[in-house]
Parts: sequence; C-alpha cells; structure tokens
Amino acid sequence: MSKTGATERAAADAPPRPTLVPSPRPSVSPSQPQADPPLDAFFIPDFCAPRMVLAVVLIAELVALTLTLARPDAEFLTELARVSMFLQWLGLTNAAVLCYSRPWLSRLTVPQSSAAVFALLLVNTAVISELALWFGTALGPGDFVSAALPSDHWPFLLRNAGICVIVTALLLRYFFVTHQWQKHVRAEAYSRIQALQARIRPHFLFNSLNTIAALTRSDAQRAEEAVEDLADLFRATLRDSHSPLRLKEELELSRIYQRIEALRLGERLEVKWDVAELPMRAFVPGLTVQPLLENAIYHGIEPLESGGTVTISGRVVAGEIEIVVSNPVAPRPTQSDERVGNRLALDNIRQRLDLAYGGRGSLNIDQRADVYRVTVRFPYTE
Repeated sequence: MSKTGATERAAADAPPRPTLVPSPRPSVSPSQPQADPPLDAFFIPDFCAPRMVLAVVLIAELVALTLTLARPDAEFLTELARVSMFLQWLGLTNAAVLCYSRPWLSRLTVPQSSAAVFALLLVNTAVISELALWFGTALGPGDFVSAALPSDHWPFLLRNAGICVIVTALLLRYFFVTHQWQKHVRAEAYSRIQALQARIRPHFLFNSLNTIAALTRSDAQRAEEAVEDLADLFRATLRDSHSPLRLKEELELSRIYQRIEALRLGERLEVKWDVAELPMRAFVPGLTVQPLLENAIYHGIEPLESGGTVTISGRVVAGEIEIVVSNPVAPRPTQSDERVGNRLALDNIRQRLDLAYGGRGSLNIDQRADVYRVTVRFPYTE
C-alpha cells in the first residue's frame, strides 16, 4: 500500500474531532478596582492555621522551660507553671491578633506591615501584662500567681515590651527571609517547568508535518483539521503553566494528540478510554495526561511492528483522582537508552504535581516484562 493510501485510510479511521473551547480570561477595565493581593504572597504566615497555633504553644512552653531553668533557686514545677501560664496567654493572644489582622496587613507594604505588627504586638503585650499585674494584685500577696509577679509596675511593663520588640524583630526577619527564599524556589521551579513544557519532540513535529503534507494531496479537509489539531496542541503546550485545566480540557488535548498520531500510525495504534468515572470539572495541572499518552505511543506502540493498545483509565479513590496509562513494551536486547526521554517527561509531571499539591500528588511506575504502567494521583478539587 502506498504512503498516501495508508494516510487516507488512517484519516478515515481517526476519531472524531471535538471542539476545544479555550477558557475565557476576564477582562479588567481601568475603572475597576484592583483585587487585593493573595494572602499566599504575604510574608507573614497564617497564624489561624492549626500548625501555627501548635508551633506558638510549643515555642512558648520551651521559652518558659528555659526561663525556669535559669532560676535554680525557685521550685521547678511551681515556677514552670507560673511562667507557662503567662507566656501561653501572651503567645496565643499575639497569634490571634496576627491571625485576624493578616488580611489588612497583606494590603500594606513590607515596611508598613512590619511597623503595624510591632505596634499591634506591643499593645497586646502591654494589655496582657497589665491584666497579669491586676490579676495578681486582686488575688492577694500570698496567692500562687501573685507571688510570681514583681511588685514594680513600670519595670515589669518595660521589660516585657523590650522582649516583645526583640522577639518580634527576629521573627519578622525570619519570616521575610523564609518567604523570599520560598518565592525564589517557586520561581525557579516555574521557570524549569515552563522550559520543559515548551519542549516538543522534533520527531513528532516533523512526522505531523509530513502527514499533513501527504493529506493535502488526497484529503484537503482532513489536512485542514490536522493543522487545527496541531495548532491546538501547540497552543496548550505554550500556555501559562500557572493556570490549571479542567480534566475535560486535558482529556480533549490528549485526544487531539491521539488523532494526530492516528493519521500516521493508522491501525497500529488503538487507544482505549475508560474515564467515565472521572469528574470532568476537576482541576488538573496542564499537560499531565497528554505527555503520558505521548510516551506510551512513542516508547511502547511505535517500536512494535504490529502496534498495540494504550489503555487510559481513571477513577476517584478516597478523595483523590487516579489516572492510569498502560502500554505494551517491545522486547529489546538492552533497555539502557530507551527510557531517557520517558524519564524526562515523567520527572516533568512529578515536578508539576509537587508544585501544585505540595507532596499530596504522586506518580508511580510499574514496569514489567510486557507492560509499562504509570499511575498518577492528585487531590480532587473543583
């Protein structure tokens, strides 16, 4: 059979072409107010989070233990209880102040928000210190609590204010440096992923163009659709990787790639889709499924003379989306070089999942003698 005839037959057998509708981007007119910056971009962490509350409790208790150990003349457990009670109240109220003022602080510049934090924590420290002095005085001089409080009023307030300023300065510096380091790591990761995302294998582009060139002489309509498919695929590949896709859009992109490869491979390529259980409105990092299909075809189907079947299945398990892509493996004497491109694409997807879900996404490989299976899991979010 001639190359043109095979191309015509493959074109006739290619799956129907759905319409891929790009997500509209909201336009912002100059008269519209600008949205507040996201809280994730603010250098002060969220003290409403349970892990931060736990950290405050633990740090306050460690400081109380340190101060108690510095006073060997006092009874250990009694002194620890007195100091812990004061520091826990002070730490938790300061955390509450930062928690509820964070949305307002995030709209300020770094110097302004730092000055505001100093002022808020100083006021709160003064209030808690005054309440502690009043509480100790109200209970009487022989009480358990009042015995731990100094009799001099202003020195007690000034000491607490000075400690508050020093600790706040150290914490703000730590939060700012940590936040800048995290921004740098995220920016570097995004740049690396965008560079990997923009890479398209030359063999795929050349084969697609050759297939389209052959179709122009035999089926102009199919050639036009193939050009549109290739343009849609390139547009998705070069889009902004910060924005996730709906799962429906990601699967449509994968089917676009399948149609382009079906024009070239014909009956050698068969793809079975078992994704009816997947929630199509769920979000997924862009170009997660399509590279898996590309690897399955390039490393699994193309080396086989008779071709083979790629199976793509998906389901929701315990609040996580699971997508499995499996393909046959061609027998080879050595397999030292055959998986290099495969590893690059899989590492790319791992980086996407880690960047998007922070360790809650995973990619697992099950390689056997005749089957190569990749399983991707990530949280189900709409």
